[in-house]
Amino acid sequence: MRRALTLASSVAGAAIVALDGTALTVAQPTLRHDLHASVAQVQWTGTGYLVAVAALLVFAGRLGDRYGHRRVFGVGMLGFGAASAGIVAAPDVRWVIGLRVVQGVFGALLQPATLGMLRAAFPPDRLRMPIAVRTAAIGVAAAAGPVVGGALATEFGWRSVFLLNLGPTLFFGTLALARRQERLPAAGVKESRQSAAGPLDIPGALLLGTSLACLVHTLVTLPHLTWSAPAALLAGAAFVRHERRAPAPSLPPDVIGSPAVGAALLLLVTVSAALNGGLFACVYVLQDGLGLTPLHSALLALPLPVLLIGAAPVSAVLLRRAGARVTVAGATVLLAAGLLVLAAAPGPVLFCAGFALAGAGFGTVMVAATHVVVRQAPVASAGVAGGLQQTAMNVGPALGVAAATVLMATGADRSPLVLLAVAALAALPVCRALPGRSPHVGAGARAAPRAAQSDAPHTGHGRETGPYARSLGNDGH
Repeated sequence: MRRALTLASSVAGAAIVALDGTALTVAQPTLRHDLHASVAQVQWTGTGYLVAVAALLVFAGRLGDRYGHRRVFGVGMLGFGAASAGIVAAPDVRWVIGLRVVQGVFGALLQPATLGMLRAAFPPDRLRMPIAVRTAAIGVAAAAGPVVGGALATEFGWRSVFLLNLGPTLFFGTLALARRQERLPAAGVKESRQSAAGPLDIPGALLLGTSLACLVHTLVTLPHLTWSAPAALLAGAAFVRHERRAPAPSLPPDVIGSPAVGAALLLLVTVSAALNGGLFACVYVLQDGLGLTPLHSALLALPLPVLLIGAAPVSAVLLRRAGARVTVAGATVLLAAGLLVLAAAPGPVLFCAGFALAGAGFGTVMVAATHVVVRQAPVASAGVAGGLQQTAMNVGPALGVAAATVLMATGADRSPLVLLAVAALAALPVCRALPGRSPHVGAGARAAPRAAQSDAPHTGHGRETGPYARSLGNDGH
């Protein structure tokens, strides 16, 4: 795929997943009544999907590194669409739950590939804007999902929500698989093949997947503790022990050994937890505390997605001019300020202001931190980096909602907003590990000492390397 088509495919894949999740949330009450399901069964239509995605994201990214992100993306899109078609015809809620798990498997395949394709197709100094466009598309889809899902469920029933996926998944999935694999570039072929075409670490993938799946299950079932909590700890410990001895570990050292990547992932978990936990608490503050209708509450929260979308292109400019360290730190403060405003807001004006601050802060962190994860990772490990980024964006919201649920059980609806804001601010020291502003060309000897900590890409002899770089649009045009 050339760059424009690669960007369109990446945006489509990310937007479809975001739209599917938010649209289904609104349609769940209709699904429950139509299929005569219990609340717990309906909850598992979301939990089953999350567990499957969390278990497979990193391994799916590794598959993309080895077999090509375009191929894995195509399989993921077509499988996601096929599972959606199956849900449309599901006779009862058990089929819906099972097919949502299948949908999660294919969603895990396509999500890391949307970032891996961008990393392979665009030069490092041109990654900011594609990632910003992808983030803005996710914001648009997340904002439109409840409206679209509500309208479709009201007029045509909950099954119509899943029909939204069929056209785009069929088009982009077929397009991705139809293109022939092009020859590899001469430079860097040996190095990239050695790093990406090693043996798959199946035992490590199973242990990591089990640990992550059990962790997500534990978070979504809090405050009740189940078997999944100790299982997550045991599988996680076994995974760490295995990785230290594995000849080809599931998490390559060139990815997890980067302080910048680790810091960016931790910040993504923290800010997504703070935002989603804060939004969960705000729903109850607005509807139970202030007596607003769901529609009125949604209108008050509208500045959040609007500012999130608007922050994406601004983030690309800030990254270029100020660097990731300053950009992420400032945006994290902005997000925390928004949560504190929401915690103290007495009326609609301040609620709108709080949502706007939170949206602008979160959108900026998401673009900047994702840029660091994708750019700092070598091309041969771009899929794993994308899988880790997506894992952070799945674990964070589950953690935030779980924390808000536990805190709200104490009887103070607004306390989660304050504590989540404090948690976001507590992560600020981590920003020091992020790269600073790139030194200006020609700055002389003074720029040289800073180069090691600048927003510099991993390159091989001045060229991007990776076995699928050329086939995904890294053609030099």
